[in-house]
Amino acid sequence: MNNLVEIFQSFREILCVCPHCGDILRLSDLRLKYKGKAPRTWLDNHQTKVIRLEKKEFLFDEKEDNLRKAAIEKGRAKVPKLVSKCIDENISCFNYDPYDIKALLHPVDFAVFNGLNSKKELEDITLISKKVSDRILNNIRKSLEISIQKEQYDWQVARVSIEGNVTLE
Repeated sequence: MNNLVEIFQSFREILCVCPHCGDILRLSDLRLKYKGKAPRTWLDNHQTKVIRLEKKEFLFDEKEDNLRKAAIEKGRAKVPKLVSKCIDENISCFNYDPYDIKALLHPVDFAVFNGLNSKKELEDITLISKKVSDRILNNIRKSLEISIQKEQYDWQVARVSIEGNVTLE
C-alpha cells in the first residue's frame, strides 16, 4: 500500500512538456488521450448499466404518475355504479352525486348533502329512507319529519379532547 502511494506521489515530481502548447506540466496532472477506443473495463460496464437503470426509473416514474391518475379517474367513474347497486332503485333515481350521499342507516337510511362534492356551497340536506313495515321505526321517522317541519332542531358543535372529554359550544 505504501509503495502505491509513493508511486503516485512521485508522479507529482515528474515534469513533462505538452507537445501542443509547450507548457510544463506534472505527470499527475495529465489527462492522457490517444487514438482508438479504450478497452472497456468492468467499471465502464457498471456505469452504463447504472445510466440505463436511471433512465428506466425516470420513465417508470412518469408512467406511474399517469397510471395512478388514470386509476383514480377509473375508480371515481365506478362509484356511481357501485352506489346505485347498494341503494334502492327508488333512491338512485334522484341523480344525486354519489359522493354527496352518506349512510346513516338509523333512523333514516341516507343523508344527502346536495352540492357538497361539486360546489363550494351546500344546496340542501335531504334525508332518504325506503318504506318499511316496522311500526316503531316509522313512528321515529314521523316524529323526525314533524320536528323538521316545526323547525325544532338545533346546530351544536361538540369538541372532543384527546382525553375523551366532550364539551358543547
